[in-house]
Amino acid sequence: MRRWEGGDPGVSNQKTPTTILLTPERKFHSFGYAARDFYHDLDPNEAKQWLYLEKFKMKLHTTGDLTMDTDLTAANGKKVKALEIFAYALQYFKEQALKELSDQAGSEFENSDVRWVITVPAIWKQPAKQFMREAAYQAGLASPENSEQLIIALEPEAASIYCRKLRLHQMIELSSKAAVNGYSGSDTVGAGFTQAKEHIRRNRQSRTFLVENVIGEIWSELEEGDKYVVVDSGGGTVDLTVHQIRLPEGHLKELYKATGGPYGSLGVDYEFEKLLCKIFGEDFIEQFKIKRPAAWVDLMIAFESRKRAAAPDRTNPLNITLPFSFIDYYKKFRGHSVEHALRKSNVDFVKWSSQGMLRMSPDAMNALFKPTIDSIIEHLRDLFQKPEVSTVKFLFLVGGFAEAPLLQQAVQAAFGDKCRIIIPQDVGLTILKGAVLFGLDPAVIKVRRSPLTYGVGVLNRYVEGKHPPEKLLVKDGTRWCTDVFDKFISADQSVALGELVKRSYTPAKPSQLVIVINIYSSEHDDVSFITDPGVKKCGTLRLDLTGTSGTAVPARREIQTLMQFGDTEIKATAVDIATSKSVKVGIDFLNY
Repeated sequence: MRRWEGGDPGVSNQKTPTTILLTPERKFHSFGYAARDFYHDLDPNEAKQWLYLEKFKMKLHTTGDLTMDTDLTAANGKKVKALEIFAYALQYFKEQALKELSDQAGSEFENSDVRWVITVPAIWKQPAKQFMREAAYQAGLASPENSEQLIIALEPEAASIYCRKLRLHQMIELSSKAAVNGYSGSDTVGAGFTQAKEHIRRNRQSRTFLVENVIGEIWSELEEGDKYVVVDSGGGTVDLTVHQIRLPEGHLKELYKATGGPYGSLGVDYEFEKLLCKIFGEDFIEQFKIKRPAAWVDLMIAFESRKRAAAPDRTNPLNITLPFSFIDYYKKFRGHSVEHALRKSNVDFVKWSSQGMLRMSPDAMNALFKPTIDSIIEHLRDLFQKPEVSTVKFLFLVGGFAEAPLLQQAVQAAFGDKCRIIIPQDVGLTILKGAVLFGLDPAVIKVRRSPLTYGVGVLNRYVEGKHPPEKLLVKDGTRWCTDVFDKFISADQSVALGELVKRSYTPAKPSQLVIVINIYSSEHDDVSFITDPGVKKCGTLRLDLTGTSGTAVPARREIQTLMQFGDTEIKATAVDIATSKSVKVGIDFLNY
């Protein structure tokens, strides 16, 4: 977007906050700054009827048992379906993007002209990815019938693709088309690049996406086999990915399964909230959030712009304006002034300034960052202990939180002697730009690591001495061992793009029209039985055999199932061996 409506003073905004506002009738009203500002200007009694949600993307990460019915709680305490909120947000993005495209191109763009790429953190589990896809279908970005119109990209992978391109962009001799994303000039895309080159020749100063002005001569040093870590630190999560370059095409290979955790910049906001509770009392803060939700949002905005001013070498204090209704409501609630509370509280670093502000010393601000930054450094330390990661040449720090000088300094101090630390210029948009490159060429990442062990429960012939007696099942005179874990793929195993796991399944009765197979997962790779500790049912594989049989039903049907684990999402197809007709198959991690 060229710009989002209504950014904040003092904060440059190429991004829009994850905030959404629904009318009292639960219809979509607005998103981003517009939602926030409108909600603000509502009369407090009226505001209680409206549903305002912020920072809701984290819910998909933190909910262990995500389903289509998972709820989110609005600022006024009312519950709404998460799926509905995500669908509203995506629908809004769709309309904004199509409008912006049409404006810039001077002709109407239809949804069918667009391939959509939605980025998600790599550490998100399969259900969260499927949830995003369902929400996108509901928003009309794509449909189950036309599913390839939507690609799910993993955020640190997108960042990695972009970081790898940074220097190459300048080195692409604009005459050699083949270098660009592996497309040759005969491709339709080639034509687009020819125009772009024309444009560059005419306008040397233009900063198009093809030539990015970037840091020094780093890429000339990257050779085949070089490894690098991408640390993507955003609002909610931090994601770490380790990639290795494979030449000649410069494809990427993932060396270690994506790791990370909920250590985003929201952690800093949470620490600020804890500080306020310490000074003014948790009971007051809880009440204030419910009774004056818009003023609470105001206070967090004021904090956001000061948070961005925090730096390791800062000596002058940071002032945070308290909204009038905070001061007013506190007096009503406690019977004494905010100033009194600050004097009485034993928080040395925070003082009251006569202009009605909280005055925080730089140390106080830095203390709010500490838990989150410590978690990130700790996580990186663990990663660097892994043999696969020991010889890393570069560390790219990307994502919105990477703009924080305190985080930059901490990473530099901890790992500067191990590898070179690089922060791309427009670090907050690295992922977005990488997602565009990924959408043009989704096959650029050739090898990934499975985050979990996946498999199904099967019956095997019972072997005395090998199988535990409690697993014995005798059926028609045959001795079977039950609950055997048939492993499709192990945790942290390398999987190439397009690599297939094949299994054949036979319906129990020839007349059976649906086979439903439970899929189990575990974080360990040494799993023998589906009843082992740590093994959880995580989804279902559903084979729909209606309409595949034709007239004569063979006595024993065999359905061959092919599963792909090397993509950003787990996919499956199936074939009826006897008729070689494809069988409708659904793999579901959300509604099982």
